[in-house]
Amino acid sequence: MADFSKRPVVIGLEVHIQLSTDTKLFCSCPTDYIGKEPNSNTCPICLAVPGTLPLLNDRAVALGSRMGLGLHGEIQHYSNFHRKNYFYPDLAKAYQITQYGLTISVGGYLDIESEGGAKRVRVHHLHLEEDAGKLVHPTADGRLTGAAYSLVDYNRGGVPLSEIVSEPDMSSPAEARDYVVRLRQLARYLDVSDGEMESGSLRVDANISLSNPDGSYGTRVEIKNMNSLKSLERALMYEISRQNKVLDSGGRIIQETRLWDDAEEVTRSMRNKETASDYRYYPEMDLAPIVITDDQIDKFRRSMPELPWEKRERFADCFGLSKEETSILTEQKELARYYEDVVSNGAPPSRAANWVRMEVLRSLNEHGLRDIRDFKVRPELLAELVKRVEAREISSTAAKEVLDLLASGEPDLGEAIKRVGAPAGRVTGDDLSALADRILSENPDVADAIRSGQDKKGGKVKFLQGLVMKETKGQADPKEASEVLSRKLGF
Repeated sequence: MADFSKRPVVIGLEVHIQLSTDTKLFCSCPTDYIGKEPNSNTCPICLAVPGTLPLLNDRAVALGSRMGLGLHGEIQHYSNFHRKNYFYPDLAKAYQITQYGLTISVGGYLDIESEGGAKRVRVHHLHLEEDAGKLVHPTADGRLTGAAYSLVDYNRGGVPLSEIVSEPDMSSPAEARDYVVRLRQLARYLDVSDGEMESGSLRVDANISLSNPDGSYGTRVEIKNMNSLKSLERALMYEISRQNKVLDSGGRIIQETRLWDDAEEVTRSMRNKETASDYRYYPEMDLAPIVITDDQIDKFRRSMPELPWEKRERFADCFGLSKEETSILTEQKELARYYEDVVSNGAPPSRAANWVRMEVLRSLNEHGLRDIRDFKVRPELLAELVKRVEAREISSTAAKEVLDLLASGEPDLGEAIKRVGAPAGRVTGDDLSALADRILSENPDVADAIRSGQDKKGGKVKFLQGLVMKETKGQADPKEASEVLSRKLGF
């Protein structure tokens, strides 16, 4: 376990988010590379054939601007591209086209919930760049080391990225995780990206150091190859522990890039950390600068949807929901819309929130669904079911069974209720009295034991009450059932 008490931890993140465009950043090749034949989504431009020229994808500029605005950044009227030179097999050109110095968005922030409460993480800038290809290292056990050779797939090369560079404002792995979670949520709300770390749509590089005794930052180490939130936390925890051990033994931290080995749960040295001069940045002469007018920025702003933190505040104000409820219901934009549709169809907001949080999410998990848009129970159907529960036409227990039938494909609410066997309405009065008589006659030993005073702890009475509730599918009022049984048992 990493010791945070020895030296304050300083963490900054570089988050790469693949933008949801149909084509690549500088050519017309499709971006849907997942599962495709290696090197099939390529053309002379993204393979860097001499004589080809890049052409900027306007859609990527619009999505990058939306993301910048969502982060409270300032969209720049003028930005340009540079060539970032480094020789690595996953870049056919031996350089990457990226923004350096004059980026599309500068400044901004993202609020997170840290261990000590709310915390603001500042954003340094957001820039656009092309993605690299993917190296595959065939090993029998999937480890990072030991491969006899590597393969390269250029299908991903040229896919548009927005890289979001934070200030070093995070001080624990938990804060870093929360920052990435909220950044991913924002990207999804803005329809900028699906943000799936498992498929590589969102990738994180972490810069971490331990503060010196005088409060200045220590030597910074970069960590790559973290493909899940769990990997991010584990890698940072390991690196904090490693750096503390090095410093405790009198050693010094080397500025380097390290890879996270998820199988061994360790970071491994990859290369010395490059500086800007190592990359030999110079302007990309084949691309004109990006010029964004005030009218275009206003248009981007007008197209912005309600952001997750704005939606959480509105749900609390309008529906009287708790912080926990609003956090869960607004985690995904589609789930929030589903909940609002249930309420707009007449279900009480608080009751609807409970059903969506507890039963709908349970059902989605049981059916292996990640997107509520694939859920077979439409909002208006759930609203009608909730209203019937509120009107005591059906019990909550029976309604949950009804929901399961609807989620499994039963399209008609009335038919689902019939299949569950729930009574058409509340069981009360003469019907409840007759049912109590039958249950007592079917359980004479229990009834006699109660009448003779052998039920000191009330377990036998509760047994009879349970039979009543079972027979009525929960459609009897528990208090009324208890009173009827007590009267018939003579106490």
